[in-house]
Amino acid sequence: MKNDKENIIVSKTIEFSVKLVNFCEVLESKRKYVVANQLLRSGTSIGANVFEAQYAESKADFIHKMKLASKEANESLYWMIICERVESFDFNKELKEELSQIILILSKIISTSKSS
Repeated sequence: MKNDKENIIVSKTIEFSVKLVNFCEVLESKRKYVVANQLLRSGTSIGANVFEAQYAESKADFIHKMKLASKEANESLYWMIICERVESFDFNKELKEELSQIILILSKIISTSKSS
């Protein structure tokens, strides 16, 4: 990373991705393959885009990558809502709450970056 100071959004998205992988493995063990795959792809992409943004070539590139992360986070929220509402699916409330926090942080980063 760019400096030695902890980057909260990078840390949160990596931690979220690790927990999400474990949750998706539970879904797969219960043969919920389609949702598990969609959630795994969008959920881990959040952190990948945030991580990549740390090495952006410009401010515009940084904002673009953070917007991609935000889009993936919102798609992940959609899949989490599906898990929450379908009775035969497992659901992880803490994971959804972490995702909501990540979405708020990303929104703040994007708006702050645009105005500076």
